[in-house]
Parts: sequence; structure tokens; C-alpha cells
Amino acid sequence: MKVLIINGPNLNLLGTREPEIYGTTSMESYLENLKSEFTSYDLDYYQSNIEGEIINRLQEDNFDALVINPGAYTHYSYAIADCLKNIRKPKIEVHISNIYKREEFRQKSVTAAHTDAVLSGFGMDGYKLAILSLK
Repeated sequence: MKVLIINGPNLNLLGTREPEIYGTTSMESYLENLKSEFTSYDLDYYQSNIEGEIINRLQEDNFDALVINPGAYTHYSYAIADCLKNIRKPKIEVHISNIYKREEFRQKSVTAAHTDAVLSGFGMDGYKLAILSLK
């Protein structure tokens, strides 16, 4: 099974960005751990700070399941939400922090309604839990 993991804006800074919220592990390092743990999966990773590039990657449609952390686009990208609505594959939205314990604007997700599940507040292990749920 090919699982596409997509991260949105500023998540390229994981490991250094607000470590008190997001931890000190880079996504590249965490991804290596995921790949060694889930050897029966083909894990493909993509990150962009640009909304249209994320949509273009989703529309390539060369994956069996999706794990997406839209970052700030979670709260206002109707374009990504519309794209997710048209994907007929398992889709899980992940948030490293518990968005419901943060600022009010972060507590609303316009993309979640177009995914099968949302994991929020499990730290980087949210990605692992998402992949486990795809079994």
C-alpha cells in the first residue's frame, strides 16, 4: 500500500519551530523511523508552503491512502477541502498539537469534514497512529 503523507506550511521547520509545541524531532528524522517500522508500506512524503502545490500533489492520484497535516490551511483552505472531497481513498487528518487547546481560530478545521478521521494532540506519533489505522 502506498501511503502519501502531506505536510502544509511551516511544517518543514519541525524540530526547530516552537519546540515546546511541536517537539525537537525533524520530520525527516521521524519519517525514517516510520519507514523502518512500516516496511510493508510504501511511504511517500511531500511538504509545501504553497496551497496550489499541495493540491497539485493530491491530484496526482498515485497513492492508496493519505495522511495529511494541512498546517494553517486546516483553518481556511476551502480549495484543499474541495480537493479532499474528491479523493475516494482513506484519508486521515493529523495535527501534532491539540488544536482544541490552542487559539480559537485553530479550533476550526474546514478540511476535516472531507477526511475519514482526525488525530490531534498525539505529537509526531499522530502520523504513526494514522498509518496504523489504515491496516
